[in-house]
Amino acid sequence: MVSTVTGMHPPAQEIARLQDLFAKQQSAFHCHSMPSAASRIDQLRALKVALIHHQDAIIHAVNEDFSCRAKDETLITEIMMTVQSLNYMIKNIHRWMRPSRRRVSLLFTPSSNQVIYQPLGVVGIMVPWNYPIQLAIVPLATAIAAGNRAMIKMSEFTPATNSVIKKLLADVFDEESVAVIEGEVEVSSAFSETPWNHLIFTGSTAVGKHVMSAAAKNLTPVTLELGGKSPAIIAPGADLHDAVDRICFGKSVNAGQTCISPDYVLLPKGAEKEFIDKYRQAFTQMYPSLRDNSSYTAIINDRQYERLAGWLLEAEDKGAKITQINPAHEDFAGTRKMPPHIIEEGTDSMTIMQEELFGPILPIVPYQSLDDAIHYINNRERPLALYLFSGDKVQQEHVLKQTHSGGVSINDTLMHIAQDDMPFGGIGPSGMGHYHGKEGFLTLSKAKSVHRKGRFNIGKIIYPPYGTAWHKLIYKIFIR
Repeated sequence: MVSTVTGMHPPAQEIARLQDLFAKQQSAFHCHSMPSAASRIDQLRALKVALIHHQDAIIHAVNEDFSCRAKDETLITEIMMTVQSLNYMIKNIHRWMRPSRRRVSLLFTPSSNQVIYQPLGVVGIMVPWNYPIQLAIVPLATAIAAGNRAMIKMSEFTPATNSVIKKLLADVFDEESVAVIEGEVEVSSAFSETPWNHLIFTGSTAVGKHVMSAAAKNLTPVTLELGGKSPAIIAPGADLHDAVDRICFGKSVNAGQTCISPDYVLLPKGAEKEFIDKYRQAFTQMYPSLRDNSSYTAIINDRQYERLAGWLLEAEDKGAKITQINPAHEDFAGTRKMPPHIIEEGTDSMTIMQEELFGPILPIVPYQSLDDAIHYINNRERPLALYLFSGDKVQQEHVLKQTHSGGVSINDTLMHIAQDDMPFGGIGPSGMGHYHGKEGFLTLSKAKSVHRKGRFNIGKIIYPPYGTAWHKLIYKIFIR
């Protein structure tokens, strides 16, 4: 059965609660519209303490929601990454908040220019089910670092995790500062239609279009973290063993239910069999068995499992060659464990070659030349991530310059998202805007331009009546 939130308010009641809390947060923000750096840091430190304090409960809850989520994956991808992000923000808030001095043209002297970074107000955060801790707390921390208040809409597919998140946040914040909203489609629609000062949505491209359309009614600015088909390129001459090992890890984390998971692999023609053999070896070393292995994550719910299984059947019916990687030759009936499936001879008519896979399915696409691989990528929608395996600097620069993607890892997968001092965001169908690091602070701040003048006003020389000698001199100096 698909998981649903238990014990939550009826939709109409939760929507009314959303509207009431939004009004209260707006009012509270207007009373304290520029929190000091010290108060922001105190909030982030308290959030970090609460996160660490609740980590065992988080691990248990996420495991319950997935039916099996590897403890270490929750520790690494959710808790550790979030703690490191909090540490980075705490360290840098003073510097980020500092007004930026800007140049003044001779025409406007004597005066001064600066940009000050002001909180936006109340931020809405819509969280997906795949990484419910990281994708709730990191945007929340970014909103707090920028001085905002926030409301978080959790996924209806993670009820146990939502309960822990609510307790964790209640330890640190009152609901006039941070609040959690739950519910299904009706509540999500109402959330996206609320006139936030900024809305952050993480999820699918299809739902992202609806969220952006709803936000547009209020001219609400949005940051959309979507997905898409992120390619991994194994360049000619690359170390295939090393590349396969790193691709296998990136694809296996969370059973491929990751927005930046490698979605398909482009490799030199003729290397397909060796790739599959090495992938089987790499996966078997990491996961000798799957069914009762708590280190291998299950598919989140029946709906997602059936989607993946249906796409595999369709691909097979249309002529794809499918290799299942099942090290212990297990039967997975009665579970939502899905072993990796490597797809050969995929065609554009197959759904697996059109849609983001979000599961342990990996098509491999052979190419004749590196430029053919680049052409294949550029003929498709721009991906959230791109992975290149090559030790050749010329090849690296060629791919970087000739492709567009939200982010790139060279000779690795996933790891660019964990770099605290770099922005994270998509491009086109894979998203818009950035958060993480300083770019996140800037996204959730208003960069306000301030021009200051004193008593002396040299600018009077351009006042009417026009046509004076001063005007002629100014035009001669400045229009050239």
